[in-house]
Amino acid sequence: MSTMRIAAAVLLSAVLAACSSVPYAQRTQQRRNAYNAAAGAPVRSFRFFTQIWSWEPLSDKQLAVYTTPSTAYLLDVWDCPNLMWAQAIGLTSSFREVSVNFDKVLAGRPYVPCVISRIRPVNLAQLKLEQAAQREVDMQSRDSGSAAAPPPANH
Repeated sequence: MSTMRIAAAVLLSAVLAACSSVPYAQRTQQRRNAYNAAAGAPVRSFRFFTQIWSWEPLSDKQLAVYTTPSTAYLLDVWDCPNLMWAQAIGLTSSFREVSVNFDKVLAGRPYVPCVISRIRPVNLAQLKLEQAAQREVDMQSRDSGSAAAPPPANH
């Protein structure tokens, strides 16, 4: 039964992605650009308390990890082929502290370890501004003089 639900969810997401007017690769690149623009200077590590609140894959080499709804980090990893398609991830840590060049992202089965090469805190207020700017639409009014006349009605 759960396999049937997973297959239905995958099919539904594929249909919804196909209906979008912006190609998937372009949307993914926009998300990656927004996170990179909002990321700060690299840090050596970050701490989390009970569990990772959320995460978002951005490529095979980058993901955003939310430790709380208001705290996020952009992680660069060595090539991690399962990352974009993983339904869940794990993070290695020492006493709930994740460190550069020591800890790993575990993505997909059989959980290929992906070494974390860089950690940057994300300014979520700036990320929201970046995302809002990507949604802006450049509207221009039509020139009424150049508008073509409607075709004549056929009776």
